[in-house]
Amino acid sequence: MAASMASVCRYARRYGPCIFHKQKRLCLRVSSELHCSSPVHGGLLLSLHKRGILKELFPEGAAQDRLPALLRSGPQTVYCGFDPTADSLHVGNLLAIIGLLHFRSAGHNVVAVLGGATAQIGDPSGKTTERERLSADVAERNARGIRESVQRIFANHEVHFHDGSRTLGTAAVLNNLSWYKGWSVVDFLSQAGRHFRMGTMLSRHSVQSRLRSADGMSLTEFTYQVFQAYDFHHLHQIYGCRIQLGGTDQLGNLMSGHEYIHKVSGEEVYGLTIPLVTSSVGDKLGKTAGNAVWLNRDRTSPFDLYQFFLRQPDSSVEGYLKLFTFLPLAEVEKLMEQQREDPSKRLAHKRLAAEVTKLVHGKEGLESAKRCTNALYHSSVQALEEMSDEELQELFREAPFHELLLEPGTTVIDACRQVNAIPDGPRGYQMVSDGAVWINHRRADNPESVLIPKLHILSNGLTLLRVGKKNFYIIKWLSL
Repeated sequence: MAASMASVCRYARRYGPCIFHKQKRLCLRVSSELHCSSPVHGGLLLSLHKRGILKELFPEGAAQDRLPALLRSGPQTVYCGFDPTADSLHVGNLLAIIGLLHFRSAGHNVVAVLGGATAQIGDPSGKTTERERLSADVAERNARGIRESVQRIFANHEVHFHDGSRTLGTAAVLNNLSWYKGWSVVDFLSQAGRHFRMGTMLSRHSVQSRLRSADGMSLTEFTYQVFQAYDFHHLHQIYGCRIQLGGTDQLGNLMSGHEYIHKVSGEEVYGLTIPLVTSSVGDKLGKTAGNAVWLNRDRTSPFDLYQFFLRQPDSSVEGYLKLFTFLPLAEVEKLMEQQREDPSKRLAHKRLAAEVTKLVHGKEGLESAKRCTNALYHSSVQALEEMSDEELQELFREAPFHELLLEPGTTVIDACRQVNAIPDGPRGYQMVSDGAVWINHRRADNPESVLIPKLHILSNGLTLLRVGKKNFYIIKWLSL
């Protein structure tokens, strides 16, 4: 036992304090040391590196022969965790899912772990203050919302992006609350806690930065790395999982999992980090940055997701095509050449927006985004007629939605007044006469004009009413 503990201490001294100094050199070695691996498995790591998805490998030896050899030996299990701190993931989380999908396409089995338990602990990584406490009920509700979106993305990838000539790995979505339910605090600390060393845990960057802050760090947050490490251990025991994906801010937690599994089983496991996605000005694309673009439709519509990527600056689009799509790198380069030849067509932007929207919301979501785009920016009446009530409300999210009974002889002024779009009396009448009112993208300047089907009332029973430049009202007409 003494010899074993001495070995553990040497391991901690070797990989703990100095790992951060080795990362830059490690990243430079990834491309040079994987080029000789098999085109399917070692080539997968090299491809992820070239696309910008693979940032770091841990431990250092994984950059040489062991991890490529493991991938060549047969299907492996790869996991990534997502704490349900909200009821939807956001674009900042999408890259981790895409990382899993690249492994799945190469025939490996992937697991998305929802942190129903760890969300109640709170990950201190990248945080300056402690997270607000999340109740078990809220964590469970959030986990349901995230499960739905992750499963949808897995399914969309399989249907729309997978090459059927290659075997697709399995995909599972688990909640870590399921394996903590039977534990008492005493039992968990007695069995798992004894394998963690305070010196190593205190050396983590996430811990050091918080200990230096004014608020310090709570015991609850300090134990987060123990729980994440145990998650990896549990998946290693039950599913044979030997690879964990995580953001670059998760490296310390990945190291804890590696060390824990190595101590209790003597086996080697691996951690891969992916970059944190930032905007053109360097802001993190996450909900805490205040600019979240969500993956659930009730939070961010397919149209808004499509527009988010369509509006990316030219300087970001090539990198985002490599990160967020499954297009071959040669095709990305060809798109960028076409973009440079005629920037006004924005071909690369449109392809980026279409690929991401189809992955997140499927083909129907992409078609919805295009309909909404045509209806809003190209004043297409046909697009309006093809839109559902849900799409109209998503497109004009701030617009009041009214269901009105269509009575014979209903006029333009009647419709405007029923939805309180104009003031009562002569002033409202004058606004219509002066051309301030538009119905279905057409000016309606005759207040006494009776509403005409297919002109004022679309075939889907809807009317889009606009007063001025930005005040929209959606009317759903009910027949007598």
